Amino acid sequence: MTELPAEPHHKARRRRMFAATAWALSGTLAVLAGVYGIARHRGNPADAACAPAVATAARIAPLVHGEVAALSVAHTGFLVPDLAFKDAAGRDRTLKEWRGRTVLLNLWATWCVPCRKEMPALDALEGKLGGSGFEVVAVNIDTRDPQKPLSFLKDVGITRLAYFSDPSAHVFEDLKTAGKAFGMPTTLLIDRSGCEIGNMAGPAEWASDDGVKLVSAAIATP
Repeated sequence: MTELPAEPHHKARRRRMFAATAWALSGTLAVLAGVYGIARHRGNPADAACAPAVATAARIAPLVHGEVAALSVAHTGFLVPDLAFKDAAGRDRTLKEWRGRTVLLNLWATWCVPCRKEMPALDALEGKLGGSGFEVVAVNIDTRDPQKPLSFLKDVGITRLAYFSDPSAHVFEDLKTAGKAFGMPTTLLIDRSGCEIGNMAGPAEWASDDGVKLVSAAIATP
């Protein structure tokens, strides 16, 4: 039997290097495939939790016109951060306390002229639809004189809205960081699970027929 010539040393060494590289690469690809698969399965935690809010947004989209035409309805799930602020008595409150109710969250300030003009409409909307299933939560973010917003609300006859404030303005910064606040006023329509249905930059006539129909449809979500 003829013996095959021995493989040159440099070729054997190269073959072993290729084999080791291929083995390492296959292991890396397997790990990456596993991570990718896990990431796909995990997804954004808000996606599943907020799917009903996205469905509500799609259902009420035909009502986004007229006085509320500037509302941007949600197309992806977004769980609104648990924003912190204070009530009229100075007690700490968080947005999570409103879970179970549809909320129209509004950030306003006395130095914001459109905000001042919008407050009577928000007050009237609370009068029309406010109750166990819905509330307008208007949070003032004046950072100086704490009596100024209270005096303003009294002067213009705002009586139905509960008073909430955040002198640090962190609520605005938190929503800005999340890409949900671009100016004042800022308004978010939030479902019972704390998920965004839609958001609006700028004022609206919320107590108009258009506004009442839109919000009523959001409240009526099964």
